[in-house]
Amino acid sequence: MTSQSSGFLIKKRLETLHQLLPKARVLALLVNPSNPTIAAIDATEARSAASNFGIELQILNASSEHEFDAVFPRLAQLGAAGLVIGADPLFTSRYEMLGALAAHHAVPAVHGNQVFAAAGGLVSYGGSIVDSYRLTGVYTGRILKGEKPGELPVQRGTKFEMFLNLKTAKALGIEVPASLLARADGMIE
Repeated sequence: MTSQSSGFLIKKRLETLHQLLPKARVLALLVNPSNPTIAAIDATEARSAASNFGIELQILNASSEHEFDAVFPRLAQLGAAGLVIGADPLFTSRYEMLGALAAHHAVPAVHGNQVFAAAGGLVSYGGSIVDSYRLTGVYTGRILKGEKPGELPVQRGTKFEMFLNLKTAKALGIEVPASLLARADGMIE
């Protein structure tokens, strides 16, 4: 994932969480300080979006899955109504664990992987897995036809998907706006 698309997605995730929690004045962003480039981009972009929405943004850190358990109780201490999970590979590879923790602690949370919503998270917003596979297939085909990999242009997916867990929304007492229901690519009921 490029830094540009990471920043765009963080803004969209924060916007989506804000739409689900319109009365929230404090939200949080989880970043991995062991990956300072992605953490800095995510924090900068999220702060900008939070400012536009009139929201205070708290930045939380986790460098390993062993630190995840401490993140969720910290949200209550900070008065954060919800959590945006950053674009770090650590969080991408542990989406099920993060979804289960969000559900266990009754925290409205958004992540980039659609399986996060299936694991108990409230919403996912990220690149289409099918689109990523399609792009991979196109590149593979071009290479098999003799093109040199180093000469191929960098491409990124252009299709983004949102999945809502309506069961989690109901358990959290969140009424999902009709505008989000209409935009959702999938719902877990």
